[in-house]
Amino acid sequence: MAAMKPRTGDGPMEVTKEGRSLIMRVPLEGGGRLVVELNAAEAENLKDCLMGVAEQLHT
Repeated sequence: MAAMKPRTGDGPMEVTKEGRSLIMRVPLEGGGRLVVELNAAEAENLKDCLMGVAEQLHT
């Protein structure tokens, strides 16, 4: 029987490379994690979107 891991949102946001994909894990309030699989183009698009929002926060 496999060991049961607690499903908590504790821990950092992380991105790992698995094969040709990037796997992003984002902790959620209330527990759990959002897991998203991205390709390189999608990751670049996400980066551009986040940079645009981050720039607006600093103005």
